[in-house]
Amino acid sequence: MSYQLNFGLCEEVLRGMADNSVDAIVTDPPYGLSFMGHKWDYQVPTVQQWMECLRVLKPGGHLLAFSGSRTYHRLVVNIEDAGFEIRDQLMWIYGSGFPKSKNLTGVHQGKGTALKPAHEPIVMARKPLLGTVESNVCEFGTGALNIDLCRIPTSEDLTGGAGGLLSHVRDNKPLDASEWNPAELGRWPANVMHDGSEEVVAEFPSKAGAAAPVTGKEPTANGFSGSVAFGGLKGRVAHHHHGDEGSAARFFYCPKVNKTERDEGMERFVPVSASEMTGGRKEGSVGINDPRAGAGRTSGARNNHSTVKPVALMRYLCRLVTPVGGVVLDPFTGSGSTGKAALLDGFSFIGIEADPDHLTTAAARIAHSAKVAQ
Repeated sequence: MSYQLNFGLCEEVLRGMADNSVDAIVTDPPYGLSFMGHKWDYQVPTVQQWMECLRVLKPGGHLLAFSGSRTYHRLVVNIEDAGFEIRDQLMWIYGSGFPKSKNLTGVHQGKGTALKPAHEPIVMARKPLLGTVESNVCEFGTGALNIDLCRIPTSEDLTGGAGGLLSHVRDNKPLDASEWNPAELGRWPANVMHDGSEEVVAEFPSKAGAAAPVTGKEPTANGFSGSVAFGGLKGRVAHHHHGDEGSAARFFYCPKVNKTERDEGMERFVPVSASEMTGGRKEGSVGINDPRAGAGRTSGARNNHSTVKPVALMRYLCRLVTPVGGVVLDPFTGSGSTGKAALLDGFSFIGIEADPDHLTTAAARIAHSAKVAQ
């Protein structure tokens, strides 16, 4: 396990990398929304940039890239035109966005021009295989998703579509039918994830007899009562909400970013004010009322990046598409959440960032995870 951070434009750095040298790409690139006036968000990545990403990715390697709801089509078309196969769309749902709305007054009071942003789509794309899926996985380790490593633990008796094709193995030994319990591996991972906000959880159906809404802090089977990461590896702390009776939201939970997570490794940095984090804009201005504002800023934080993603979410995404011990590339590293996630799950990491301030933030945060992972 190792990591390297590179300063510069991603297409220029990528040209110095070998063909077929990384196992997966997990990234949160510019959305093309001019978020808070930042130059880095003026346009989505170009076809040429994605072509360089395609070149360094191993055959069958997956790309996961976040986007905005209004510009997702532009991102996906460029990725497809670069030579990737579009495989799926994942959905990150959150409850902290602000509406970029022009609110009318007078006789038209109560009317506006926009909805509150509450999701970010994630494109799942794949570099074309060489041969069959099985032969590609055997030769390169890439081409398939790590389903069992990303299952949602449950105590329910899983059958049919809920459990999917479960591996009949325990402790690396095959099981006969009398020994096998589908719930040991958990639910098949879905293409929806959320932050546990009350307004999001309320949208999921509940089973009769649910005692309370799911918050993500319910005790688990081993008595742990802190925040529970979404889709943990088999054998780690598991979800067991309400005896597994309750909101369907428990199948998709991922905790939101908090101040501690934002600032890990940045203890020597000076905290920034809310005004500095929003570029001096007031609440209600166009800058703050942007879909990317849902990523969560915290007054007094040392990490002043405006769109920090939850490390638990990025760990899940890295595990889903990266072979054990593989290399994760993030060509738009930002504040380094993908790098933190990759190292914590035992992957090597290569990051590229064109903003020196963000690279400094990423270096501090990733170095912290490197120490933790040792």
